[in-house]
Amino acid sequence: MTRFADRVAVVTGAARGIGAATAHRLAAEGAAVAVVDLDADASRAVADEIGKNGGRAVGIGCDVTDADAVAAMTEQVVGAYGGLHVLVNNAGITRDDLLFKMPLASWDAVLTTNLTSMFLCCQAAQQHMVAARYGRIVNLSSRSALGNRGQVNYAAAKAGVQGLTATLAIELGPFNVTVNAVAPGYVATAMTAATAQRVGSTPEEHQRMVAEHTPLRRVAQPAEIASVIAFLASDDASYVSGQTLYVNGGAR
Repeated sequence: MTRFADRVAVVTGAARGIGAATAHRLAAEGAAVAVVDLDADASRAVADEIGKNGGRAVGIGCDVTDADAVAAMTEQVVGAYGGLHVLVNNAGITRDDLLFKMPLASWDAVLTTNLTSMFLCCQAAQQHMVAARYGRIVNLSSRSALGNRGQVNYAAAKAGVQGLTATLAIELGPFNVTVNAVAPGYVATAMTAATAQRVGSTPEEHQRMVAEHTPLRRVAQPAEIASVIAFLASDDASYVSGQTLYVNGGAR
């Protein structure tokens, strides 16, 4: 498929996990992809892998919580590829703890990285999308937006992503810019592996436990989330906007 031929995409948090899988998927379908991550070396490594597979990509180190850095990254992408058509806001962290012992610093870090960064990236990208009268924005929310013990900061941020998404769909819709969110359940990534270790388990044991309570009886792989992101970022979803799509194996 070449759904993204002549399209330029920015994927944040793209050095690993869902972000890396999304960068690979968009590039495989023809997009020129900016692999953006705080870890510049890892982002360049992903971009190199894409290049070896015949795709076009550039790795860019960027702190997406820094407005000036986001603005500079956006201009670098537009300067290199001549436009910006797709933005996937995937950057995120966890700092899990129960409410009564969560430090304010953990609240601030998660809200800033998981929510404020999306505001900054959307604000920078929309200038180019509005001018071109075309854009696709996909934000990563989470099943945790519905509430999850030990994740008051993460749950609040991911619920905020859904409100941000719905509002931007209203504001940017008149300019042919769609804005949607994907809310994954449990995905086998380095982040969920860290969660397993936090609760005294191994990633494999933790995944088996989650799978037992999931109708499909398994956890998701990053590529399965990337395929949904690619759909929402494509013209196949040209009349879908303001939506949050849960991708969780049928869990309720």
